[in-house]
Amino acid sequence: MNEDLQYLKLLSIFHYIFGGMAALFAFIPIIYVVIGMLAFYIPGPLDFESEGVPAFIGLLLIIFGTGLIVLGWAFSACIIIAGRYLARQVHYMFCMVMAAIECIFMPFGTVLGIFTIVVLVRPSVKEMFERNAVPTSTGALPGGSARA
Repeated sequence: MNEDLQYLKLLSIFHYIFGGMAALFAFIPIIYVVIGMLAFYIPGPLDFESEGVPAFIGLLLIIFGTGLIVLGWAFSACIIIAGRYLARQVHYMFCMVMAAIECIFMPFGTVLGIFTIVVLVRPSVKEMFERNAVPTSTGALPGGSARA
């Protein structure tokens, strides 16, 4: 059992590191935003022989790049949240789903996802998560009375 806690703590730390790396790499699409801003705010010929880039293409690049950045930040936030949940041994299914999604991102995400899944499927770890699970509502109202 103590070994499981150590594994979960290590996995939590690695999730924080991988989440930070994912947030950093989410800035890469800023190239699309910069090129889109140049095309949108400075429309016109880029050389003397062409007609130039239409402004709507610049707007599309800005929207596309911003969307990728926000998606990357959301993914990295979910990874960091999964790391926090692993440290607290709560929200088993969320941690399992995030571990499966991380497997898509090679090589670090694949390694982290597989190790997380291997640890999470252990019966002793499942039991730890079940002990720390938040009880669900049974339909009772505060004060002890039940709904009619």
